[in-house]
Amino acid sequence: MDVDAYSLAHRRAWDRLDYLSKRGKLTGAEADELVVLYRRTSQQLARLQSHSPDPELIAGLSALLARARGRVLGTRADTWQEIGRFFTHRFPAALYRSWPWWACVAAVFLSVSAGVAVWVDRFDSAREVLGIPDDTGSLTAPGGAFETYYSEHPQGAFAAQVWTNNAWVTAIALFTGVLILPAVYLLFMNALNLGVSAGLMAEAGRLDSFFGFILPHGTLELTAVFVAGGVGLKLGWTLIDPGRLSRVEAVARQGRATATVALGLVGVLLVCGCIEGFVTPSPLPAPLRIAIGFIAEALFLVYVFGVGRRAVMEQANPAADEASGKPATVMQPTFSTR
Repeated sequence: MDVDAYSLAHRRAWDRLDYLSKRGKLTGAEADELVVLYRRTSQQLARLQSHSPDPELIAGLSALLARARGRVLGTRADTWQEIGRFFTHRFPAALYRSWPWWACVAAVFLSVSAGVAVWVDRFDSAREVLGIPDDTGSLTAPGGAFETYYSEHPQGAFAAQVWTNNAWVTAIALFTGVLILPAVYLLFMNALNLGVSAGLMAEAGRLDSFFGFILPHGTLELTAVFVAGGVGLKLGWTLIDPGRLSRVEAVARQGRATATVALGLVGVLLVCGCIEGFVTPSPLPAPLRIAIGFIAEALFLVYVFGVGRRAVMEQANPAADEASGKPATVMQPTFSTR
């Protein structure tokens, strides 16, 4: 099946269905048209899923049919149910679809940080090139600025400050990704700062303290930054190479996925802020603090590659929705109109 030609042939009908499902009061003729378009689009989606699955197209049509179904049946989706579906389907699916992008960002970011750390630790030229002062003892000494940063403010206020700051950084990485270079610059500067801190602590012989304070919250926090950078760059690349869709349609579709990730990362960063505010500066032994960070990271990865993968497969397989007990969004509806 030629997906491009098929989509082009039915695009006007899908747009009409979208318009009718969002419109306020419908006339009798418009209500009948809504039912006809809903049934026809359900059949078309089933055909797409069985012959030439396109995850993005299928997800878009499934969402369209969900809205239309609610309008046809005259019901409103429960708010809490929608929130639950966001975190069990939409957000993890968006994370899973974009994982190659943010995995690449992670690899490059960590490579740059490690390279800068080794440079700062072993070569005096790094201080001159990077403008690092000769005396950094106030930063790296026991009880220095690197350590007191996590405990100089009340824990609750510090957690809130970290949360808002990280949310701002990830939002910039996400939505400047459409321009590519600003997002790359932001990621590079963060990798540089991390590498400089690691290099100075290594030079002072205090890498144990560095990892003891960074890893508890930084493991998940950096993953959130990687996700933001990867999804943002994917949005920018879509503008350059829209694939089989028109540039406007491709960017709009990826933009919706980017907004989904942005909203979901707010929750992830809240967890990071709580760990940084309450676990990182706590008197718990460093191995235990690090273990908490690793557990949070492991749960996130299970969420992406377990829940996210299942959500993507369900969108590509209408039988999965039926088996899970959720309202089918692609089957022939069984209702009557008055």
